[in-house]
Amino acid sequence: MKFGLIGDPIAHSLSPALFKAGYDGRWAYELIEGSDFEASFKRFMDEYQGINVTAPFKEAAFAKADILSEECRLIGAANILVKTTDGVIACNSDFLGVRRWLQEVGAGEGSAVLIAGCGGAGKAAAFASATLGCRTVLMNRDRSKAEKITSKSDGNLRFEVADLCDFRKHLKHSDIIIYNIPSSIPGLEEVESTDLLKGAVVLEANYRNPSFSGRIRDVLDEAGADYVGGKLWLLYQAVTGYKIFTGEEPDLTKMSACL
Repeated sequence: MKFGLIGDPIAHSLSPALFKAGYDGRWAYELIEGSDFEASFKRFMDEYQGINVTAPFKEAAFAKADILSEECRLIGAANILVKTTDGVIACNSDFLGVRRWLQEVGAGEGSAVLIAGCGGAGKAAAFASATLGCRTVLMNRDRSKAEKITSKSDGNLRFEVADLCDFRKHLKHSDIIIYNIPSSIPGLEEVESTDLLKGAVVLEANYRNPSFSGRIRDVLDEAGADYVGGKLWLLYQAVTGYKIFTGEEPDLTKMSACL
């Protein structure tokens, strides 16, 4: 079996190293980089058993699938495509990875989760949180993007939409904060320890250039809050995705050593 990653650009991706470590190099994992999704998808169909899909092609991958997982139907995007005897199945390990993490930190009924940034990762985190029964507050620079997520709910998911300028105010009521904005916002620079609940947990998606650094990390420590970098989300995403590919649990310890 051979696997790969479709996206543009992806030369920096850690996925090949994670996959090799997870399975001791038993299967090939290659980068399929290019701006033409149709050409990349054809290579997948011709040469590969399964692929990961990253920006900007997750919605295009969703549209190509014959079979959609439940989380893909919710989110409207896919980052995993796998060939089966019944056709190409689509899954979303952004959702599956963050949901696994949320469960490990005890999120569920009674938990309050703040999602800052409603792009691809934020949307996945929003649905992962809400499907666990958490009260999920969404905020985004473009408020309509957050409102669009709530409009896809069937009424059983507890979403609220707030303005990004109220970031500090909502921190005071949030057990878990998932920060998906690729840069710092004014409200973040102004956060004080009294704005945070003791025991709150912050997960930041951007692990290459995190906004939670320097003074704000000191503020988290002073407040008794925990910080989790985005590499953990990447790891959980990879573990769940690679298991879908192969049917085997990859070696988490060896994968962790790559990060």
